[in-house]
Amino acid sequence: MHSHHHDHDHDHGHAHGDSPQRERRLLFAFGLTTITMLAEAVGGWVSGSLALLADAGHMLVDAGALMFAWLGAHFARRPPDSLRSFGYARLEVLVGYTNSLTQILLVAWIAYEAFTRFLNPAPILSGTMLVVALGGLLINLFVLRVLGGHDHDDLNTAAARLHVIGDLLGSVGAVAAALVVRYLDWLWADPAISVFVSLLILGNAWRLLRRSAHILLEGVPEGIETSAVSSQLESEIDDVREVHHVHLWQLGGGQRMATLHARLHEGSDSDRAIESIQAALRGRFGVSHATVQIEASECRQSKCATGPECRES
Repeated sequence: MHSHHHDHDHDHGHAHGDSPQRERRLLFAFGLTTITMLAEAVGGWVSGSLALLADAGHMLVDAGALMFAWLGAHFARRPPDSLRSFGYARLEVLVGYTNSLTQILLVAWIAYEAFTRFLNPAPILSGTMLVVALGGLLINLFVLRVLGGHDHDDLNTAAARLHVIGDLLGSVGAVAAALVVRYLDWLWADPAISVFVSLLILGNAWRLLRRSAHILLEGVPEGIETSAVSSQLESEIDDVREVHHVHLWQLGGGQRMATLHARLHEGSDSDRAIESIQAALRGRFGVSHATVQIEASECRQSKCATGPECRES
């Protein structure tokens, strides 16, 4: 005889609030970044500056990243269908993961180009380089302002901001390199600053890669421990005797999910207990969707791992 009671909390709202306004900002940022990328590519070719060419290559990747970020935001708003019961929310995590990988590949390319420049220094038109770099710096500052802040769990916009911040750092480096070359005639400063900026980009890209990979691997959301969830529910909810077999993961930005098994005290109302558990999960841990299985007897852990196999002793 089976003695289970399953219930689900179907709040699928986005914590960061995907909106048409956010989509428009990403699309506008894409346009500005593309224009700046073309200007820096031409300026780098004319002036012979690796810092500008590296930043232009960086911005080429970033223009694509912003477009993918826009696509991620757009498709994430689509409702669930028969094939994707949770909708397209995880698309933004895939975008963040892909963007971080492209950043790492870009850093490798910059390092290679810088090495060749160290071996064979090339003349640089520092005046042209400085004007183009300053223009890129101002536009990147404006793009960063257009994107605005973002929720910590919004990996899609976080990826877009990461790319723009990388562009900003690249522009700062290009300005610094132009000044050093112009006034000190140190040609090695151009590839050296390019490497320094690429290392800063690498650190941010690696952190984003780890976060997005953690979500794709169904890892426990940051700041939550499964043992803490069990003890919290057991101490706060009078009807709950024991909570076990807790699974916590994150579907997309700000969408935390949970499944758990709960045993109640004798005479407790299961519907009331489920509502209390779901409310506690939302309020304490930010879980937007919870599936709760109520058990009337001891759970055989070897069976619980496969689902509704808990039987009365």
